[in-house]
Amino acid sequence: MKPIKSLLLSLFVLVAFYGCKQNETKETTPEFKVDFEKFTLDNGLQVILHVDRSDPVAAVALTAHVGSAREKENRTGFAHLFEHLLFLESENLGKGGLDQMSARIGGSGANGSTNRDRTNYFQTVPKDALEKMIWAEADKLGFFINTVTDPVLAKEKQVVKNEKRQSVDNRPYGHTFSVINSNLYPEGHPYSWEVIGSLEDLQNATLADVKEFYRRWYTPNNTTLTIAGDIDVEQTKAWVKKYFDEIPRGEDIPKMEKQPINLKNSKRLYYEDNFARLPSLTLTWPGVPEYDKDSYALSVLTDYLSNGKKAPLNKVLIDDQKLTDDVSFYQYNSEIAGQIMLNVTAFDQVDLNSVAKAMQEGFKDFELNGISDADLNRIKAGQETEFYQGLSSVLGKGFQLAQYEIFAGDPGFINQDVKNILAVTKEDVMRVYNTYIKDKNYIATSFVPKGQKNLILDNSQLANVVEEKIIEGAEETFDASIAATYEKTPSSFDRSVEPPYGESPELNIPTVWKKELTSGIKVFGIENNEVPLVEFEIQIEGGLMLEDINKTGVSNLMASLITKGTKNKTPEALENAIESLGANIYAYATSENIVIAGYTLSKHFDATMDLVTEILLEPRWDETEFELLKQSTISNIQRQQAIPNSIAYSQFAKLLYGEDNILAYNSSGTESSVKSISISDLENYYNTNLTPKLTKIHVVGAISEANVVKALSKIDSTWEPKDVAIPELAMPLYPEKSTVYFYDVPGAKQSVIRFGYPALKATHKDYYPASVMNYRLGGGSFASQLTQELRESKGYTYGIRSRFDGSANKGEFVISSGVRSNVTYESAALVKEILENYGVNYNEEDLEVTKGFTIKSTARAFETLGAKLNMLTNISNYGYNDNYAKQQEELVKSLTIEDVKLLVEKYIKPNQMIYLIVGDAETQLDKLEALGFGKPVLLN
Repeated sequence: MKPIKSLLLSLFVLVAFYGCKQNETKETTPEFKVDFEKFTLDNGLQVILHVDRSDPVAAVALTAHVGSAREKENRTGFAHLFEHLLFLESENLGKGGLDQMSARIGGSGANGSTNRDRTNYFQTVPKDALEKMIWAEADKLGFFINTVTDPVLAKEKQVVKNEKRQSVDNRPYGHTFSVINSNLYPEGHPYSWEVIGSLEDLQNATLADVKEFYRRWYTPNNTTLTIAGDIDVEQTKAWVKKYFDEIPRGEDIPKMEKQPINLKNSKRLYYEDNFARLPSLTLTWPGVPEYDKDSYALSVLTDYLSNGKKAPLNKVLIDDQKLTDDVSFYQYNSEIAGQIMLNVTAFDQVDLNSVAKAMQEGFKDFELNGISDADLNRIKAGQETEFYQGLSSVLGKGFQLAQYEIFAGDPGFINQDVKNILAVTKEDVMRVYNTYIKDKNYIATSFVPKGQKNLILDNSQLANVVEEKIIEGAEETFDASIAATYEKTPSSFDRSVEPPYGESPELNIPTVWKKELTSGIKVFGIENNEVPLVEFEIQIEGGLMLEDINKTGVSNLMASLITKGTKNKTPEALENAIESLGANIYAYATSENIVIAGYTLSKHFDATMDLVTEILLEPRWDETEFELLKQSTISNIQRQQAIPNSIAYSQFAKLLYGEDNILAYNSSGTESSVKSISISDLENYYNTNLTPKLTKIHVVGAISEANVVKALSKIDSTWEPKDVAIPELAMPLYPEKSTVYFYDVPGAKQSVIRFGYPALKATHKDYYPASVMNYRLGGGSFASQLTQELRESKGYTYGIRSRFDGSANKGEFVISSGVRSNVTYESAALVKEILENYGVNYNEEDLEVTKGFTIKSTARAFETLGAKLNMLTNISNYGYNDNYAKQQEELVKSLTIEDVKLLVEKYIKPNQMIYLIVGDAETQLDKLEALGFGKPVLLN
């Protein structure tokens, strides 16, 4: 073992460096430190340990330095397929053993991700399960490959292909990256194919390919293990050595050399997209690899050109020419190359030639004026806050340390990374623009709705896109239950024995403070000083519930408009004031609330609340911004009409609540309702319905109760209370009988299913017990029957879940999934069968697993600021006690099989259910009559 080297990471607070230029005052901010220890086992495994005792949890992440860039041509998608396989079984955990263990120990759920250059596997667990996780990760790395069989591979191919259908084939603009990358990078370049691969390549993968891939890349000397959290360092080192040390080193892995792109000519390509409803143009230039010295200035450049009212591209495309409501400009940087991407999804019927011309006008503006010191500092302030957010969980810290280790060669690169951000100058920003963008060759892709080829960029060529055909019975059959037979890999000790639990962690419930202000505002807070951030949420009851059913969308527009300038600040001035603090403030409407929320550095909380006060009490009612918001909202509604998941969501609400109930409608409204709304409608809603008497404020982070109350003093003293009545809405009853409804999306590669019925409000005494009952049905991910049967056994879906979804005013039970189109009926029938048998078959093991997960997972319940904010929401909205987690724990401990069976009988109703399917009617509709609920009702 190499000597242990202990380093100290100091994350300099950026505003302290440049804030004095803005405010002409000096600020002293304590350094934010991330301590870690790094060591290397004799077999080459890099290990990074970080101690964080803020919560009784530990995050374990295993990162292999292999992604799609290390695949062979015609075997694309292999790294991602392999990520899936590695979760399924290992020699000593057994089939599904990792997921079963995750449920028992109360883990966050074993998960993973793959990109071009690395694959990682991660989970956060209560600290008493740390040795178990180290044992499990070692079993994956060194004792896995013998368990993979042809049936296992065949099943997982179907799961991954379903993921591709869901994320690429069955959504608008899903093929954009494939078209871009296959043309930006030369043939054979490791980035010329997609991480998820092609359906054909996935199907052609063989067991021999799998074993070769594993032996080449899944070796200790190509892997980094990161453990962060409430750990004993010396004990953790001993465990790592015990479980990983005897895994043999693999062949030396050559370093990936940089392969920059020299694009000799610009290319223009187009595609008529089956799911698109609006034209979209993307320009892509060759960029730089991750952590390249120019990546920092490019990050500032793309941000400045496209984000906010001052952004040159926004001024032309959004404000002046009104061609779009959003400009997206960003880098996609990877280990050996990178790309710079500018995307605009235009409004309905907009010619993309006009979009391209407007882009050039925006660039000309930048060439003339460049970027100011104030704007440079404003962007850096936002980057600082984002960085802190990434470190607000132990898993986030672990990811960041592993990222620097693998791609920068040292976790300590965090110091240099910060220095590189601080070192960017105005001259650098202009230089990288001239180097990478101005007059440089690019790939232009025009994606337009079917039949709207007239909108594409001139001189574009048809892109090569492979569309899957829906063919009944096209997929191979398999029996994934067949056990693998093999000779176990020898070990110096018996690895089949699961390690014991450590000392049981104490449930660390945050201390909640409460205050009712004189205006009637109720304030709830949690002080937490782990990172110098504060998250806040102002919740004003009402939202859609206070709207006219014939003019929906008013509250949503009102919420959006109040952030577009105040009485004394133009939209641009307000935006600059927020961003100069490194803060974020946003507002939105739901079916039940108006919400103003955001986050800020704790030292800027007072200044941020001053701006929130202006937004809330002194709206500008800017006519120009109002018209832009209306067009943006209509454009978003049009986009949603093409997305099968969005269609299912909106159609289900109408079926659930009925046309006469306001809850059947989306808070965004409809195209026709939004067009009919005037700015006076927004002002009337604001003046009539917003009151401190219906307002709750939630604040979590590095700030005291006294300072929060002080910062809210102006809102409290200025906002005039008035009485507003929230209407009592009639709740729908269970359907008398089940009915199948079908919404036709011709050519859909998947069917989106959404089954359910009205159910419990969050305030009902059975709401939490019913949610616990649902764990083994569909709430427990891989511990649930729905996932085990539809994904793990049949390969029908990438994912499926069931849940009780309740609030103070409504509740529903929902099962949702996207399934392979040609097994739509089989999937629905299997769901129905599982529901019918759930209560009958529920047994002691089900209860034991449910209790184990539910009780032990409470150790993770309040780790992040977002989780603490959710805790305050539960307390303020639903009347939960401050120690409700303890109460729920006791309830679960006392739960019996008979209790669960009674809950199933009361709240699981397969024969009184709405069965909604969104898919291809031509091939799937008629078969659904076999479910036994009559002829399906076609909705469109």
